[in-house]
Amino acid sequence: MLKGLFSWNGRYRILHQTWFAFFLTFVCWFNFAPFATTIGKQLQLAPEQIKTLGICNLALTIPARLIIGMLLDRFGPRITYSMLLIFAAVPCLATALSQNFNQLVISRLLMGIVGSGFVVGIRMVSEWFPPKEMGTAQGIYGGWGNFGAFGAEFALPMIAVSTGFLAGGASNWRFAIAFTGIVAAVYGVIYYNSVQDTPAGKVYKRPKKNGSLEVTSVKSFWAMIISNFGLIFALGLLAWRLEQKNIHFLTLSQMYLAWIALLGLFAYQTYKAWQVNKELLTGKKIYAASERYQFGQVALLEFTYVTNFGSELAAVSMLPAFFEKTFGLEHVVAGMIAATYPFLNLVSRPSGGVISDKFGSRKWTMTIISAGIGVGYLMAHFINSSWPIPLAIAVTMFAAYFAQAGCGATYGIVPLIKKEATGQIAGNVGAYGNFGGVVYLTIYSLTNPATLFTTMGIAALVCAFMCAFFLKEPQGSFAPAYEGELPETATKSSAILAEE
Repeated sequence: MLKGLFSWNGRYRILHQTWFAFFLTFVCWFNFAPFATTIGKQLQLAPEQIKTLGICNLALTIPARLIIGMLLDRFGPRITYSMLLIFAAVPCLATALSQNFNQLVISRLLMGIVGSGFVVGIRMVSEWFPPKEMGTAQGIYGGWGNFGAFGAEFALPMIAVSTGFLAGGASNWRFAIAFTGIVAAVYGVIYYNSVQDTPAGKVYKRPKKNGSLEVTSVKSFWAMIISNFGLIFALGLLAWRLEQKNIHFLTLSQMYLAWIALLGLFAYQTYKAWQVNKELLTGKKIYAASERYQFGQVALLEFTYVTNFGSELAAVSMLPAFFEKTFGLEHVVAGMIAATYPFLNLVSRPSGGVISDKFGSRKWTMTIISAGIGVGYLMAHFINSSWPIPLAIAVTMFAAYFAQAGCGATYGIVPLIKKEATGQIAGNVGAYGNFGGVVYLTIYSLTNPATLFTTMGIAALVCAFMCAFFLKEPQGSFAPAYEGELPETATKSSAILAEE
């Protein structure tokens, strides 16, 4: 596969166009972090308010990834991704026009929806690449798309400074943030008109039922319900944080109303899950062995994504301010140094997928990488102002490599669980990445960077233990085609497209 990576034909063209769509959603999603301290000074925000905005940026991505997953399985990635890119202009412009903390909270909550774009490309890539190449293809999609976080932290401050200079004023963060949304919307139109959901002659498989994930055992049903409650808990945690002193976005009564609404949402989710799986739960339907999958495996992948992508979200959100305050740097310089973390996505996440493909065991790849994440963050715990900056960067990049490689390894497994439900499974796993980000950033907002790094390191080591003992190798992990599909299908279809 790597030999054709720089081709613009067939499936490789789809891969490149899709990772770039993901890249733009991440530029938008992380366009606040490089300007956090500048915006705080201009709008007179308290440090606790700035930290809370980082949590808001992640919050609605939790339900959005679930909803986007269902829409994706029903309507296909072409329409879903295009509409999401066009929508990105709304929260970008809202952020750029914000004049106070309350307006920023609303705009960053809406921005969380844009962060759900990752799920869409998982299904698109799985339609165009066979299982034996899944880790590499998903790693490239995820890694090169995740590079958008680097683009935001490295390039946006320069755009803001240069446009501010030309306008005769200070850093023009408003223009930089608005610009990202406009570019994303334009590309949404381009994406809609230039891609297709599947190779020629291949049928896009949709779930038989919509509204919730279809499971294949009663045990898996209850595991899914517990999983859903975890995501509701993360949103409840955010509501609690918005009520705390120095924040006061919500009053105490409003927080309780938010909790009641979240319990109502959980009840509705549970009802829809029962409705979709009613025949299974009443004993009227028994799935054949070839149709079964264990939701427990999905839950374990959710945990791996908490420890890798959840920690990445937290690190990318707090590192610019961390370097600025720890080493007394200018915000532009601190942002560029912090950008070394997301910069590694260019190679680390693809390498996690490649290792998963080549190592011969997706389970042990996940286990070893999770252990590496734990070691990396526990080392970062000791960074302080007495350290040489190059050493602090090296430790940061060590942790970044394993966290991002873990993302690639996780999504080397996700599409192999249940092909027609890939969108919903990817949405569940992806939502737990944001769950991790919300929990980690809440811990950070209440404590300090050292405590955050320690928490993320210990969680990753626990995850490595769980993977070693409970993660199972997916069936057909290294097959030349998905079950029921001819191995030649993708190759023939790509050849036809290339000729066209």
